[in-house]
Parts: sequence; structure tokens; C-alpha cells
Amino acid sequence: PISHRKHTMFALATQNVATQKVALGGRSVRTRRVAPARRAVSVTPKARMYDNILETIGDTPVIKINRLAPEGVTIYAKAEFFNPCSSVKDRLALAVITDAERRGVLKKGDTVVEATSGNTGIAVAMVCAQRGYDCVICMAEPFSVERRKIMRMLGAKVIVTPKAGKGTGMVAKAEELCAKHGWFLCSQFENDANPAYHASTTGPEILQDFAGKQLDYFVTGYGTGGTFQGVGKVLRVARPDCKIILLEPEAAGLIASGIKSERKASGAPAGSHPAFAPHPIQGWTPDFIPKVLEDAQAMNLYDELVPITGAEAIETAQKLARMEGIFTGISGGANMAGALKVAEKAPKGSVILTILADTSERYMSTPLYESIAADMNEEELEIAKSTPSFQLLPDAEPVLQM
Repeated sequence: PISHRKHTMFALATQNVATQKVALGGRSVRTRRVAPARRAVSVTPKARMYDNILETIGDTPVIKINRLAPEGVTIYAKAEFFNPCSSVKDRLALAVITDAERRGVLKKGDTVVEATSGNTGIAVAMVCAQRGYDCVICMAEPFSVERRKIMRMLGAKVIVTPKAGKGTGMVAKAEELCAKHGWFLCSQFENDANPAYHASTTGPEILQDFAGKQLDYFVTGYGTGGTFQGVGKVLRVARPDCKIILLEPEAAGLIASGIKSERKASGAPAGSHPAFAPHPIQGWTPDFIPKVLEDAQAMNLYDELVPITGAEAIETAQKLARMEGIFTGISGGANMAGALKVAEKAPKGSVILTILADTSERYMSTPLYESIAADMNEEELEIAKSTPSFQLLPDAEPVLQM
């Protein structure tokens, strides 16, 4: 079994310690030492070694947003790109595969299959590489090419499905392959191990980081709904005064429509949701309401639903990079855009937390980078020409002299 020493001791964050113990199954609590506020940067090394890459999953940092946050409101971001394959989906993949091993449905020599927009596929490929399983990923055509290459780098076979089939098409292909070959399907959209792992790690990490501190809002979008459900359940018990804000793309208001997704007996989608329209926030909102998310709806885990446009998500991701030095993808930009919308209406002194799900490097071939040129612009050319040597100017011979 994989050791998770860093996931086993959690400091919890309300005045009522007994309530927090209930939230985490009666486990004892302790307080994490918090670095004092500072302007200078100091680095504390993590003095430990790990037996394998999977032990590094989780325990991701919470980072204060400084220049982008409006005056009078404090915003924090939990940076899930600190996971080893740079996304929150590392948690999901570890949870689903180790759960299947414990239940005896995944054994040595088996092949693991998943349908994914990319981050889950990358995470599953990583876990399979470490655990010794073959891996097959089904991914719809529109998702970024760099994700396919990363999965193949990790040893996975990537089956690209037609754009017109949308998310339901890639899920159907994965099911078909498993039925024919007897392979194991992760079923991230229906698998209860997904939210359970967030309830036992991500949620308690947040409680630990905010132990004895104010937390008024938790803001998140959804892909499978695993983070939302897992963290939401923990916060509802341990921090009942914290409002939970759920986000979804304005172009694909599946929850806002009030229409449920039709399902197969397995819980997988039976077809595309009528309210779905394509959107650029990769990793958010497939063309169906995941079973994990539908279960969370039944638990009344959110207080408000807020729509986010693709343009808002992209602009905010770019601002995070340029103003905060935080390098996250479109979904991270969408979550932060939601946090900023909440901040506009929140009372002065409010504290808001959101999730940054992955790294910007997954989006080089997407609209996030459309406005970013590879060649030097006019300002850069002027800087280059300001000194005489080593100039590479358009329509001119390279200058090499010192």
C-alpha cells in the first residue's frame, strides 16, 4: 500500500474542535506551524525522501493573491499544479486506482482505461506507469495536442475520438473498449472513490491551512464534481458558515438549466445534455452532468451558482501570470474569475478561497495563448536594437559581433 503520512494528520479550522473531529471520522487534530507574514521571500526545504512519485500527491500550498485581489477582500488560491503531474486530477487517479486494487477488481497485468479531457488521462498514465499497468486513454479531438503528447510520454495509448461525439462520445468509446477487451474502466464521472479522496485529503488540508483563521467563501467550478463534493462535505460540517459558490461556463449552463442528464444503469451519461454548448474552459463541464456532481447537488452543497465566460477565464489566467507570477490554465483562470466576482459583492474583510486546478503549459495550443506571439514584437525589437551586438531582426542578416 502507498504511504500517505502527510495526509494523516490534519489541523482543523473552527472554534468547535469536536465538530471538526466528526467531519474527519474522530481523528485527533493539531495545528500546522504557519510562516509569519513577510515581504522578503524565505524558503523552507522539505527535509524528507519519498519511496515513489505517488507519495508526493496532495498537501498543495495555499497562496495569497496580492495585486489582483480588490482592496478590502482577501483571496487565496490552493495551487493544485504543485502535484507531481501538475493538476488536481493526480488525486483522482491515485484514489480510483488504489481503490480498485483494494477491491480486487484491478490486478497485475491489467489494462486501465479512462475517458478524459486530458488532465485525468495524464494523472492515470502517471499512476499506471508507477504501478506497472498498461494504460489506454480516450480523448475527444478538441482538447489540446500537448495533453496527448504528455500521456504518450508517460506510456499511455491515446485514442482520439471525433469532435462531433463530444464528451459522451469519448466515454462511450472507453466503455466499448473495456467491454470488448475486459479492461478496467476508471469511470471518473461516477466513481465514489473520487469525491471520497477529496473529502479525506483536499478538504482536511484546507481546514488545516485555515485553522484558527477566517474563511467566508469557497469558490470552485466542476469537471467531474469530485473536488466540489469532497471539499463541500467537509466544509459543510467543519465550517458551516463558509459559503460554497459553484461555477460553470456561461455557454454551458447545465446546472442552471435545471434539466437532469439521462443515465445508463452504470450512472454514465446516456446522451448529450440539451443545454451544452462548446466552451474553452477545458476540464470544466462536459456535455453531461456527471453522476458525482448530481450526487453533490442532492446534498445541497452550494449556496450560489455563478456563470463564467470563456473570455473572463482566459483574461484572468493571463492576469494571474503577469500580476502574481502564478502560472495556471484556463480553468484556474475561470475559478479565479469566479472568486473576483464573489469579491465584488462580499462584505469588506471577507476571505475567499479558490482552486487552481492545473498549469498553463497544458494550454499552449489553445485560445489562452492566441494573443501571445512567438516572434519579437516592436517593443522587443527596439530593446534588441538598443545595443549593437547579437541582433536578430526581421528581413536583415543576423548581427554577431561583440
